[in-house]
Amino acid sequence: MKMNKTLLLSSLLLSSALPAHAHTGVGAVHGVLAGALHPLLGIDHILVMLAVGLWAALRSGKALWQLPLAFLTAMGAGAGLSMLGLTISAAETAVAGSVLAAGLLVWRNTRMSSALAMAVVAVFALAHGYVHAVELTDSADALGYAAGFLLTTAALHGLGLAAGVVAAARVKMLAAGFGLVCAVVGVGLLAGV
Repeated sequence: MKMNKTLLLSSLLLSSALPAHAHTGVGAVHGVLAGALHPLLGIDHILVMLAVGLWAALRSGKALWQLPLAFLTAMGAGAGLSMLGLTISAAETAVAGSVLAAGLLVWRNTRMSSALAMAVVAVFALAHGYVHAVELTDSADALGYAAGFLLTTAALHGLGLAAGVVAAARVKMLAAGFGLVCAVVGVGLLAGV
């Protein structure tokens, strides 16, 4: 039990030292490599991508592919909306809220219909895809950039799935701890910490 408290405290301290958002507006955005790296530059993206994979593992069955696919599809749509010049108000707030919500879903191992679960992760993904693409410039390789962030997102989902499947005996404890850390970080992001 002492080890679990130490791990939780260490995780909270580590995540508080990371950037609150992946969208700093600095640096040029070009092609596949920039897109692949972008989801790894902010704790908000990392936590939600892992949470979707872990929640899918907790749900098992068709959710193993349905939730990540719903997320990736909606993320591409969100990026497309941004590339078309459409505006999603408070997209960064929606991303921060998705960290809190994803954390709560995993922490509580929330049960709902498959359709509703896919819709929930799609809403998260729409905001994440939008903010990924907001930083594109006219000179950027938009399709390469999108392919890059979709590949990294799929890999992060895969890590969450693997953690859930490999640690099946301890998955509920792992998920609860991860979900709680994710929810706490989400509250911090929403509070502007």
